Amino acid sequence: MKRTYQDQIHFEGRIWMLGALLLFVSLPLSISIFTGIWPSFSNFLPGFIATAVIFWPVTTIEVFTFTPMLGSGSSYLAFVTGNLTSLKVPAALNAQDALNVEKGTDEGDVLATIAVASSSIATTLIIIIGIVLIIPLAPILESDVLKPAFDNVIPALFGAIGIVYISKRFKVAIFPLIFMILFFLFVPGSGGLVGIMVPVGVIISLVVSRILYKKGMIE
Repeated sequence: MKRTYQDQIHFEGRIWMLGALLLFVSLPLSISIFTGIWPSFSNFLPGFIATAVIFWPVTTIEVFTFTPMLGSGSSYLAFVTGNLTSLKVPAALNAQDALNVEKGTDEGDVLATIAVASSSIATTLIIIIGIVLIIPLAPILESDVLKPAFDNVIPALFGAIGIVYISKRFKVAIFPLIFMILFFLFVPGSGGLVGIMVPVGVIISLVVSRILYKKGMIE
């Protein structure tokens, strides 16, 4: 029976996801087998719970939030390679917008997959170069002159990407933007809630869009 494009993507994606999971687990397992040192349950459980409480809810939220933006193929690839918020999702969305391809279509899915794959390859090459040059470049990268620049890489990235989407739908974007700014400014410890607040911003955007559409202020 001939599979459709989406069926084939999901079939192969599940296989590669399971393969990636096995690779992730194989490294600590191999180290323990080789060294004969195994973590005790009393030490493993608290560390596992501490990380699971944070990462499991965030990961679940990211799946429901980012998958409709990325499409099937690029979702499998992005969730294996990571760095979705600051790299993979912007790469996919910018590629779709640049070529005027509608999101949620097979064409948009293919284009997003190519964009995510390209960004993954570029990131891997940069990491390899960084590993090779990290020692000779360490004094330069750690200098007081460049430190402010490295501290603001992520804000600069999101500012450059965000202004494009905010300008396109300013009436819709202004309300979640104001809410997020006030939330992160005045709620203590909110810096660790970035992943959880993404769907909150999405919900606010949907509600505002519905209200403005009903009032005839947007099409």
